[in-house]
Formats: sequence, structure tokens, C-alpha cells
Amino acid sequence: MNLNQKTIAAGALLLAAVPAAQAQYAPPPPTQPFPGFLNQELRAKDPYWANWDFGAQLRLRYESKDDAGFTAAGAAGDFKKTGVDNNNAYFMTKLLLRVGYTDQWWSAFIQGRNSTTTGDDRNPNVESDGLLDLHQAYVTLGNHKEFPVSLKVGRQELSYGEERLVGAFAWNNVGRVFDAAKLRWQHEHFTAEAFTSHVVIPNDNNFNVSNEYDYFSGLYVTTKAIPKQSSDFYFLARNTAVGSATVATVGLLPATAQTALNGPGPRDIYTLGARGKSDPGAYGNWDYTYEVMAQFGHFNERVGATIRSQKQEAYAYVLNGGYTFADTAWTPRLGLEYSYASGDSNPADNKHETFENLFPTNHKFYGYMDFLALQNLHDVRVMLTAKPTPQLSVALEGHLFWLADDRDSLYAVNGAPRGGLAGTPGTGYGLNSRYSKFVGGEIDFIAGYALNKFTSIEVGAGHFFTGGYLNSTFSAAGGSTDANWCYLQTTLNF
Repeated sequence: MNLNQKTIAAGALLLAAVPAAQAQYAPPPPTQPFPGFLNQELRAKDPYWANWDFGAQLRLRYESKDDAGFTAAGAAGDFKKTGVDNNNAYFMTKLLLRVGYTDQWWSAFIQGRNSTTTGDDRNPNVESDGLLDLHQAYVTLGNHKEFPVSLKVGRQELSYGEERLVGAFAWNNVGRVFDAAKLRWQHEHFTAEAFTSHVVIPNDNNFNVSNEYDYFSGLYVTTKAIPKQSSDFYFLARNTAVGSATVATVGLLPATAQTALNGPGPRDIYTLGARGKSDPGAYGNWDYTYEVMAQFGHFNERVGATIRSQKQEAYAYVLNGGYTFADTAWTPRLGLEYSYASGDSNPADNKHETFENLFPTNHKFYGYMDFLALQNLHDVRVMLTAKPTPQLSVALEGHLFWLADDRDSLYAVNGAPRGGLAGTPGTGYGLNSRYSKFVGGEIDFIAGYALNKFTSIEVGAGHFFTGGYLNSTFSAAGGSTDANWCYLQTTLNF
């Protein structure tokens, strides 16, 4: 049985077992609260151990991707029918080990990570990170029960809103962390967090270091001031210096282990945004979420040996609404979402109009097959979610994708444009306004089951239907082809 047949069979079996499904997928909670085996044993012996936290999480995942496998060919080979090996199947393990201590006015936390893959054809392998690395290590000063302000300093995850712009990217086998300082002010009417940070760049088989040329800072405020909804207002700044493009581990590792990490190019991009989410039950069975984002500043594009400074003028927005059938078995929710991010209407002028996606968890929003980012995009998304039992959550989703501007690139999930300047038409990705704007459609199914208080299982399958844009992209190079994807994942908490 080939991969197409296996993927279709897996999807058929899943759909036969679960005739209804859920929207933006959320894994089911454990069957009962579980602090971990060691915590449970120690705290039962002595209440003093309640200040300590010892634990681990092991995640095992098998993924199979057909005709868009993110192989050594890179994103340029996705959906190409002939002449490239773009099939990929691999097994991943992610082990997180943690130790924490909490006192009245301070706490400390350290977390190690092992991330490995087997059989992965990607080069470089972006989801393998050596035997052991430091995922998080931070100290928090403060006690919000006694004083409104706290400070958190060290290597840490940053996650805001729905993670459309700033997220921990937990789906990834490595994830994302920052070396950061974060000040939090908690008031009865609002919560405000101000932070400054450097993103940490994974470096397989070497200790991960942060990019000292890439500053990411922001102010994020959450309030209930607007009736019947939770509201977020934020300002984010990404200031990346010229040295980022060749940032290296020099001085941090032995000479034999020093490597160039190739950070992003220089830019000074500022994002103003607002997000609203309706309170549960505020509008009966109806709910909504919206987010609007505007960007300004400078995007410094490298052209050969020179850097061309362009004004950043970009924007994006998301509208989501749904209805929950609360009196129906499985309490299904039907939702509709529209996401838009601007593209560049004239790459040759002094304006850069492509929206900068910053540090998102894109896996949750623009198709679970992970082909696209919130850049130069229209995405119409239909979602159906349900909980057949308290331990089982399921999701069925469909997407339709268009380019926002056909004079700009199609961007991969990591924010990189697919291809460069247009070459011979029909032989690969590039800039070509003669092509259709319709990229294609995707359908995904996911199911998760909480087996017991420390074990969960997740399965998923997806199919991407190529549209006019992809058909034209490879029309003179053997044509385009649809893509398939499936996975099986088990998570164990100790």
C-alpha cells in the first residue's frame, strides 16, 4: 500500500469511527489532575515537597508526508509532480525534564530537552536538536497575591493571545524559546506585560544560543474593560541588526563546534494590534474572536552585496465566529474564519507591504499540514468540533487559500518566500502575476483521546488540493500534484 492509499485509508477509518468532528483543535484534558509520579509520592510523604516540582513529558510522533515532505529539496519542491523527491516519513521523540521550586516571593524553574528524529530527509534537520539542550531556565521575583508587580528573567517561552504572532510553537519537535526579561503588572482591571528578548536559535548537537543581533520587545495588555469580551492591546518591536545574517556561536563553544547560525536579515518592524474574544455564554450559543494588526518601520532587503531599505507598510486581520449546539449530543461547534495578510504590490519600489508574521505558532491556524504562513494570504476556514466523550476531542476543518497579491511570493510556514525572482515560467516558484491567485484547498481531520491521567493519544490526516497557482507554477516541469499527510502521536506525563 503506497502513502496515498495509507493516508486515505487512515482518514476513512477515522471518519467511520467518528461521524462528527471539532473546530480549532484542542486536546482533551487528562481524566483527572496529575502532578506526576515523583511529585505525587514525595508530597504524600511530606507537605514540604509541595514547594518542589519534579516531572517529565515524553512525546512520540510518527509523521508521513507525500508530495510535500519538506525534504532536502526545500519548500521549492512541494507539490512538484516529477523530478524531485518530496516524500518524507519519520519518527520524532521529544523529552522534557523539569525541576522547579516556589517560595513565597520567588520561584525558579529549569527544563532540559531532548529532541531527536529518525528517518527524516530534511537537510538541515530543523526538528532535531541533539542529545540534551536547555529549553527553559528562569527566575521569577514577586507574589501577585501580595504585590501587583513581578519580574521573570531567563530562558523562557513567550506566548500571547492565540499565538498568531508570538507563540511557543509546541507542535514543533524543538519549540521556541527566548532569552528574556519580562515585567508583569496585575491589576483588578487589567494585566500588562512588558518584555525584551533575544530569540534562541536551535543548533543541532551544539548548545543553543540566542541571536544577540535580533531584539524582540513588546507591551501586551489584557483587560475586561469592554463588556462581554476579553480584550488585548499590544505593541511589538523587532529590531534586527546587520550582523544577524551571519550570527555565529564564536566565543560560546570550542573552535571545533563553532557554527554560523544564519539569522534573519536586518529590519526594524513595529506592530500595533488589538484582539477581542467574546466571554463564554455572553451571546448565548454564539461566539466570536477578532484580531487586527498594523505594521510600520523598515525592512532592509539584501540585493546582492547591498542592502536596500524599504518602508514597512503592512497589515493583517482575522475574523472568527461560531455557534455551539449546546443541547445536542457531543456539543458540536460550527465555526467560520477569515484570515487576511497583505502582500507586496510592487517589490521594486521603496515600500515593503508583506506582513511580517514574527514568531507564531502557525500550525494551529492555516492548515495542519503546515504549508502556509500569515503572509500574502487569504484563508477561508470552516471548522467543526465535537466532544463525543469527556476524554475524546475531534476536529474536521476545510480551507481555501488565495494569494492576497499575485505580484508577491507564496510564503512557506516558516515565513520564507517559495522561490526567488521569476525565472522560466512554469518551472518553479517565483513572482508571476499571470498565474491564478487561487493556491488550493486543504481538508484535515484530528482526533485526540485522554487514555488516563498521564497518557494521551492523537491521530490526524490531511489532503491538500492544488489550485490554479500551483498548477501554473509547475506546468512546464512535469505538473503539480496534491499532497497527503498523516500522523500518530502519544504523549506521556510523568
